[in-house]
Formats: sequence, structure tokens, C-alpha cells
Amino acid sequence: MTLALDKPRTPRRPAARRNNWELASWVFMRVSGVALLVLVLGHLLIMNILDGGVHRINWGFVAGRWSSPFWQFWDLAMLWLAEIHGGNGLRTIINDYARKDATRFWLKVLLYVSMVLILALGTFVIFTFDPNFDA
Repeated sequence: MTLALDKPRTPRRPAARRNNWELASWVFMRVSGVALLVLVLGHLLIMNILDGGVHRINWGFVAGRWSSPFWQFWDLAMLWLAEIHGGNGLRTIINDYARKDATRFWLKVLLYVSMVLILALGTFVIFTFDPNFDA
């Protein structure tokens, strides 16, 4: 015996229009998290465990490391992924906990400005590092 409901309790509404930004953001967080896991663990292994650990890290070590485009790209990818991953997480927290639209707007402005400045400065340092600097 099956019962048919003539009038469901929840009225039918047209489906809300969704953009794919939040889905893309969610997927990015998962993919970047896995990539960051590989990049950061590799970084920690190389910098802190192998070949004498932190005691060998000095100007010459960094100069030698950043003379290779591979390590420049590694550190640049780690910087960009970490900054965008963290910024996206903070954006989600702001959306969840900022009650007023104006507060949400200004917090996001501060977040985006700080993200752009940190990414620009970090990228600038990686690509303009001069291993022959004489202090």
C-alpha cells in the first residue's frame, strides 16, 4: 500500500541559481591541500632532516638552492598554494561568522589586499634573489 501526498509540507520553489565558484573553491582546497602536503613535507625533509639539518642553512645554502629554477619553482608553488589556500579558508570563515554585510566586505578587502601584497613580495624575493650580494 503506497500513500500519495497531494500537498507536500514544503512548497515547491524554483531551484536557487548557484554559481560554481563555491564548488571550485571546495575542490581547490582539497587539491591544494594534497599538493601542499607534498611540497611542505619535501621542504621540511630537505631543510631540517637531510645532510645535517638546520645547522647547514645559511646564505650560501639558500643561494645554491635558488640558483636552480627547480627550487625556485618549488618554493614559488609552495608560497602561492599556501597563500591562496589559507586566504580561501579565511574567506570562508569571514562568510560564516561576519554578520553584517559591511563588516564582511571590509574584512574581505583587508584579506585580499594582504594576500596580493604577500604574494607580490614573496614572488619578487624568489625571482630577484642575488646570490652574489656583498654586505
